[in-house]
Amino acid sequence: MPPETPFDLKFTSREVTAWGGLALLKRMLDGMGFKEAVQSWDLPQPGSNRGYRPEQLIEQMIVSIWCGAARFAHADITRLDSTLVRLFDWGKAAGHKAIVRLFQRFDQVSASRVQSSSYRWLFDKLQLNPITLDVDSTVLTRWGSQIEGGAKGYNPKNKGRQSHHPLMAFVADWRLVANFWLRPGNTASSNNIESFLESTLKNLGDTKVGLFRADSGFYDKVIVAWLKAKKICHIISARLTQALQQSIVDQCKWQQVEVGLKSPS
Repeated sequence: MPPETPFDLKFTSREVTAWGGLALLKRMLDGMGFKEAVQSWDLPQPGSNRGYRPEQLIEQMIVSIWCGAARFAHADITRLDSTLVRLFDWGKAAGHKAIVRLFQRFDQVSASRVQSSSYRWLFDKLQLNPITLDVDSTVLTRWGSQIEGGAKGYNPKNKGRQSHHPLMAFVADWRLVANFWLRPGNTASSNNIESFLESTLKNLGDTKVGLFRADSGFYDKVIVAWLKAKKICHIISARLTQALQQSIVDQCKWQQVEVGLKSPS
């Protein structure tokens, strides 16, 4: 006889899913009024009366990502799970091509409008005040033929390859993305930074920036002047050039700590 076990082994005709924990995600989205917010963002509408509502496609994309989707084709993981479809009240789930078509309807104007609206809604819900805003850039090497918008520029790991040079803003306190611009690889770190920062403040809505931080790629008189005009405290790294060293010496009053060693007073 098999050994006794504290578990009851039974069969059931009820539908089950490996993603049952997403019921918590459903409760969170409903509590935040997510669908109502998406409807107010003026998303591109389907070209047919038989098309799926854009708020369902956005929600379906989010659920797919939470299930581990890393590309559009993986979104079918939710379409094939009837329990998830019923849990999120979709009636009928769309295939991944419907989600692709939704994003293809965006142009630069509508993408910027929806991004700003969605960010303001999110930060209004979170009510984070004040925040530390970090700005940074990175290099994304592009391979193959799908390199739209790519260009040859500074690429320390893969010299000579086409790349993108995205500009990003983060809420450091909570590890949240506050803004993201995809740019050609031959763009300097601080290029068009004023417009990017204005866009970031618009995304944040009423959320106040208590401290701005950036590396030496953003050490520029224009950026410093903009931050001072906005009365935003800031820390920006700078290359310790000979001129900067002399400026530090001229601005500080030094006192001798011991022979051959001085510190600013």
